[in-house]
Amino acid sequence: MEHNQFQHPVRLLVGLGFPTNIQSVKDAFVLLNEWPPSKRNPAHGVALNACRAALAGEVDAETARSTFVAFARRMDLLAPDAGDIVAAKAVGAFGAASTGPYNKSM
Repeated sequence: MEHNQFQHPVRLLVGLGFPTNIQSVKDAFVLLNEWPPSKRNPAHGVALNACRAALAGEVDAETARSTFVAFARRMDLLAPDAGDIVAAKAVGAFGAASTGPYNKSM
């Protein structure tokens, strides 16, 4: 594994809600560096500094990843896992999307 690669990519919804995988410290740094200044918050600063430190070899990639995930969660950018969507449909969390023979509300 490359030094700055994440063990597991961070899946985000960007632009018009298109999923993308952030696979490395460099990917995360680019996204954070290009983030609009008017939308930056303290979590952005922490994640950006952690990515800089990881690129300089001062911290490991997984430390930078955890701060990036915290930023993405705070900004509501994390894409849901497919398993979460399936489970939500099974319990009717998506309303009308949960159709089937056992859904008596329809």
